[in-house]
Order: sequence, then C-alpha cells, then structure tokens
Amino acid sequence: MPLPTVILPGYLAAARDYLALEQYLTQAGFPTVTVPLTRQSWWVTLGGRPVTPILSQLDRTIQQVLSQTQADRINLIGHSAGGWISRIYMGDRPYCGQKWAGQPQVSTLMTLGTPHTSQERWTRRNLDFVNTTYPGAFYESVNYVCVAGKAIYGKPSLRPGEWFTYQSYQITGGIGQCWGDGITPVEAAHLEGATNLVLENVRHSPQTSDALDRGQGYRWYGSPEVVSQWIQYLA
Repeated sequence: MPLPTVILPGYLAAARDYLALEQYLTQAGFPTVTVPLTRQSWWVTLGGRPVTPILSQLDRTIQQVLSQTQADRINLIGHSAGGWISRIYMGDRPYCGQKWAGQPQVSTLMTLGTPHTSQERWTRRNLDFVNTTYPGAFYESVNYVCVAGKAIYGKPSLRPGEWFTYQSYQITGGIGQCWGDGITPVEAAHLEGATNLVLENVRHSPQTSDALDRGQGYRWYGSPEVVSQWIQYLA
C-alpha cells in the first residue's frame, strides 16, 4: 500500500494553493495532506528569522497523519523553501535549540523547485546551516528526489518580468544567465547524491486564478501532466 504523503508549502504560500495537487495525488492512490499554513504563518520568519514555527506545524501534521493511517513512515513533498525546511526537520542536530529528528519517519523526500543554495544574506542563515550540517542526500535511508523546472532563461533586461527572473537566479545560484523555473535555477534545485530530475516547460509557482480566467496554458510542478513525470518516485 502506498505511504501517506505530506506537502509542505513554499515560502509565503498557503495550504489552499496546493489543494488541486493534494486531491490529484489522493485520487492517484497516495493519500495526501498539506500542512495547514496560511500566508500569515510565514510572517514570523521574515528577514531570515528561524523557521521553527513552520517546523512545529510540519511535525504536528506528520504525527497526525501517522496516527490516523497507522503508517510508520510518510512521503514528504517540499515545494520551494518547503524542501530545505524539510531537510532541517529530518536532521538530528539542534536547530535554534530544538532537535526534530524526523528522518526515521520519512521514506522519500521530494523537493519541487527548491532553492538549495542562496547568495542572499538573510536566507543564508538557514541554508548555510542545513547545507553544512546535512549536505546533499545526507541520510542513506531516505530517498531524495529533487525536481527542477526548465522554463525560462535568465537574461539582463529592463522588462520587469525578465529582470525579476535574472535577479532571482543571480541571488539564488550566483549566475543570472541560466535556465530555471522562473524563480529557482536548475542547478540550485538539485542535491548531490539525489535523484535529480529536469522537467521541460515547468514553472515555479501554482497556477494563479487570473491565469486560469484568461485561459492561459501554465505548467507548474503540480500540474497533472507534470505530476505524471515524478509520481512514480513516491511508490
């Protein structure tokens, strides 16, 4: 029987943004729950402050899922910042005075568009900790799968959208002119020792309601045709 799956949203994202993905995975045979975050849940972490409140909600959700399903492990999907926060959660070293040691409860960690590196000084407070303490696919008992989207090439430009992508790649990976999902460059989304995937024409964030209203085609990590390319790694 497939293991239950928990989704940890990305930075400043709410659980409702992942409802379609949650429902799709559940219908595909992977009972899925999203950590019940709101956008306001992230406010206490702004400016590089500890992500302890997010870790607490992640732990609470996982314990509830394990209790309700009587499973001994889960699959953990971390979108964007949710991926590196999940790596902190699995670790057995103190983070801001607290140990989470969630690794024995995680079978597969799948990161979707996670910036596993950063040059931005506030973000580095947390990322330097996790990359120094738990580098790469650190735990042999965990199946690490890192998914990167290749949709937009960063280039210097005065156009707001192109400028934002270039700057995001530059801050994350140190190089602005490269491929990525519009937020995270491909190389930064991968970890050494993990199963690293690159999916074509996949953007970073969940599809917005205004794009749906305009009938625009939009593929992100949670679109059904994209999920079909990585769902087998949860089996």
